[in-house]
Amino acid sequence: MIIELDGGVHLNSATEERDLKRTGYLEGIEFKVIRFENKMVFDFLPTVLKEIKNNFRTT
Repeated sequence: MIIELDGGVHLNSATEERDLKRTGYLEGIEFKVIRFENKMVFDFLPTVLKEIKNNFRTT
């Protein structure tokens, strides 16, 4: 599993496109990729941790 934290730089179309390509590649070689905005980690850490835990159950 790969957990990616994204800041504001990921909110433009060129970066989003690169992120999608990278995610597609990683998922193609059997990685699970989950992504969170930095702000979500700081403001809603228990929710983020729960989602991470839930993803371990489904893999």
